[in-house]
Amino acid sequence: MSCKPLENDFTIENLGPCKVPSPIELAHSHGEFRANYVQDTSFVRHNINFYSDSPTEDDLTVNNLMEKAGPRAQIYFDPVHVNAAICTCGGLCPGLNDVIRAVVRCLYKRYGVHRITGFRFGYKGFLNEYAFDTVPLNPDNVDTIHKIGGSFLGTSRGGGNRVVDIVDCIERMNINQLYVIGGDGTQRGSYDIACEIEKRGLKCAVIGIPKTVDNDLEFIDRSFGFETAVEKATDAVRSVHMEAYSQVNGIGLVKLMGRESGFIAMATAIASHETNFCLIPEIPFDLDGPNGFLAHLEKRLEKRQHAVIVVAEGAGQELLNATNQTDASGNKKLADIGTFLKEKINEYFESKGIHINLKYIDPSYQVRAAVTNANDSIYCERLGNNAVHAAMAGKTKMVVGLVHDKYVHLPIKMVTRKRKFVDPEGSMWRDALDATGQPILMVNNMNTAKERMEKMCGLNEKK
Repeated sequence: MSCKPLENDFTIENLGPCKVPSPIELAHSHGEFRANYVQDTSFVRHNINFYSDSPTEDDLTVNNLMEKAGPRAQIYFDPVHVNAAICTCGGLCPGLNDVIRAVVRCLYKRYGVHRITGFRFGYKGFLNEYAFDTVPLNPDNVDTIHKIGGSFLGTSRGGGNRVVDIVDCIERMNINQLYVIGGDGTQRGSYDIACEIEKRGLKCAVIGIPKTVDNDLEFIDRSFGFETAVEKATDAVRSVHMEAYSQVNGIGLVKLMGRESGFIAMATAIASHETNFCLIPEIPFDLDGPNGFLAHLEKRLEKRQHAVIVVAEGAGQELLNATNQTDASGNKKLADIGTFLKEKINEYFESKGIHINLKYIDPSYQVRAAVTNANDSIYCERLGNNAVHAAMAGKTKMVVGLVHDKYVHLPIKMVTRKRKFVDPEGSMWRDALDATGQPILMVNNMNTAKERMEKMCGLNEKK
């Protein structure tokens, strides 16, 4: 199974030369006992793997070098003339308020930018027909919002395709910095908005802060809210395990987020130490047959009298009837794998005359609305700060992300060209298999399984 790698280009676009001295007082070189400015000549390598039997790659190319994030000594915008705007789009995710707070406080306190507008309910907040009021933002009204879940500005799906109308609003309100917090669909919309802004000759920086609880954005180590989601999901597994352990042939079934990528389910399986089966979209499985999931579940009950199953919402979709529908963001509506598995498990053991006690939990919305844990809160703060530093330096059509534990600038087109997936041959999935004890593959025909995985690989390349 092989996928031809797509060519990388990490070049970041700028609105123009930076001629304004930064109001932030930092050191220009090391040894001054102060934090340093970051130079545009500072990079982070994308490909850090080394194979002794492969030719040496040219490290000094746009294919491998990612521009390092951070404050610049010279900036593009005069803070006095900045009129900034922020919006949150898509589904809820832990950390939205933390990011809003960080952006506002960095603009206001570090750069002296006092005109900051919050657009309510995502891209729809820019559209006249919805008539949503904007929210003036300042440190006073955002100071404690990190203590609550959800989005202080509200969110919605859709509206991002109304590019002309959105840019009309940006032009009418004289906005010259736009911070868009959202996932891959949202960021594709922000790129189109940036292109329309450029087409009109406007000087407006468009900066994305990538938000996807599924952790499925290409190149980025992890998206904000992911660690909190895994922590909350692990709590759910802990509860359902106790239910299963306390019953005769108890089965705990937990459905988690993960439309096309199973990172939350995989990480939860490892973190919980109590998951026996982890089902994710990247790994096909059969229900029936001697090597199917149900047969292995039966063997588990025979051996230990209880079992815990974690399933990502996008797993096993080929086993269900496709809805062929999409939501307002253009995402394919998934059939419910959780209730499907619940019914099939009950039917299977009833047909065999085996008593079971199955408990099913779907904590997805509880997880999405949670307040961030400490590590995610730190991450959100630093993402927001670095987004502001990028915008003030005139960067545009980019997102801020963490790569190899370093904050970098990434072109929107790069992070949205395809989705990030769990590597079935990677070390973390191997560790998940060790943690669960499940078979490597629960399929009856290896050739068919290989075809399904190769098809996925091919589809991924085209995304």
